[in-house]
Amino acid sequence: MVEFQVDGVEMPTIDTAKISKWISAVAGSYDKLVGNLCYRFCNDDAILKTNIEFLGHNYYTDIITFDYTLGKKIGGDMLISLDTVASNAESLGVPYSRELHRVIIHGVLHLCGLKDKEPGEREKMEAAEDKALALYDEI
Repeated sequence: MVEFQVDGVEMPTIDTAKISKWISAVAGSYDKLVGNLCYRFCNDDAILKTNIEFLGHNYYTDIITFDYTLGKKIGGDMLISLDTVASNAESLGVPYSRELHRVIIHGVLHLCGLKDKEPGEREKMEAAEDKALALYDEI
C-alpha cells in the first residue's frame, strides 16, 4: 500500500494511482514487492529538523528514506521537501513534476537496495532513476 500525506504544505498535483502502479512496476524489476510505503510531503524546515534529529546532518535535502524492508517486501517512510524539489527543478532546468517523480522513485530505489554515497554508486542510482522515469511515461 502506498500512502501520501502532507505536513505543512499543500498536496502536490500527482496521479497517486499511476504513481502507485509505477512504484510496483519498478519494485518488481528488482524482484521486490511493495509493502507499506508512506510519502510525507513537507517543507525545508521540517526536513532539516528531521535530518538533524534522526541522521545528525545539518543540511537540507530533497528526501529522507526510513527503510523498513523485510526480505522481498519493501517498506518505509519517505519525507520529501517540496521546497527543495522546486529549487532543484529550477536549478536543473527540468519541470517540477519530473523532479518530484525522480525524488519519489529515488526513495523506492533505496528500498530496493541501491545506494548513492560511495564512488560509482551515484551514477548507478541516476541511471536507475532515468530508467524508472522512462517507465513512468509508458504507464
